[in-house]
Amino acid sequence: MKAAIWYGLEDVRVVEVEEPVTGEGMVKIEVEWCGICGSDLHEYVSGPMTIPVSEPHPLTGQVAPVILGHEFAGRVVEIGDRVTNVTMGDRVTVEPILTCGTCIHCQSGRYNLCPKRGFHGLTSNGGGFSEYTTVQAHLVHKLPDTISFEEGAVIEPAAVAVYAVRSSGLKVGDACAVFGAGPIGLLLIQAAKAAGASKIIAVEVSESRLAKAQELGATDFINPIKEKTVEAIHKITGTKGVDVSYEAAGVETSFLEALDSVKPDGEMVIVSLWEKAVTFNPNLLVLNERRIRSSCAYRHVFPEVISLIANGKINAKGLISKKISLDQIVEEGFTTLLTDKSHSKILVTPKKINL
Repeated sequence: MKAAIWYGLEDVRVVEVEEPVTGEGMVKIEVEWCGICGSDLHEYVSGPMTIPVSEPHPLTGQVAPVILGHEFAGRVVEIGDRVTNVTMGDRVTVEPILTCGTCIHCQSGRYNLCPKRGFHGLTSNGGGFSEYTTVQAHLVHKLPDTISFEEGAVIEPAAVAVYAVRSSGLKVGDACAVFGAGPIGLLLIQAAKAAGASKIIAVEVSESRLAKAQELGATDFINPIKEKTVEAIHKITGTKGVDVSYEAAGVETSFLEALDSVKPDGEMVIVSLWEKAVTFNPNLLVLNERRIRSSCAYRHVFPEVISLIANGKINAKGLISKKISLDQIVEEGFTTLLTDKSHSKILVTPKKINL
């Protein structure tokens, strides 16, 4: 079968590999669509970040090269022994987080904090950028008939956003700001709207992304190139500042502005991954009793996210800007996302179809 494999920095190749075998407790999925994630881009241009290279992953034993892809949906085509939660032909998506199940975090239900944590499609021996992949049965979630495979491929990043908003102090009627209107930022906007935020301020340098943010629920818009961000946010909020800011850009400027835009006793939530360290003055926190928290992936939210997409509270289709074949993943996928900021979510299919 064909699969897109990460070999190293800026080295992803579509090659022929053996089709995976379905073991006990495993489910084999024929992939329909898989999204290119920001973490895939980080691995492509700055990796390895989470992909194991010199030492085997402590949970999976895997080392590079690895098949990428963790935002995917498809159909169950084979079931291993002792699998009871799905049947042949089920339409499914996958919660790709891999955990030990025995540590104190896993045992207390905080499995996203497992010290041996990994991700299918980053630290495992398979991924969604392939014709078939096998996963542990407990990671599989059925899709209702009202959700397409394309929408199913957006459930994983939507879970990141929903978990971040749920973990924050945002309350009904609060004002928030989202820094960065890429895929996660656009999903944060929708999650904040679903949670009852009264004002959702999108901060983004790309005008096309700001337009998309407006389409998906932002109430106010700031381009940092044209305005002083913190001053603009204070003007929008009546000098108060926002109750919560979500940092989804991953650059120092947005970090500092997201922190400085929060009201006294407010909260900044870091959702993005970082390629470089940041420097900031802790007085931005101390003198206003602000708080910084981080949000790592997700836990216990996939069923809720599926419901939010099914009932239209999250517009997954609105996030999809392009669909390509697996053979096009480098030039039409990674390169496009790196050079054209009008795109949000690019989906990839291993199917031989006319796009």
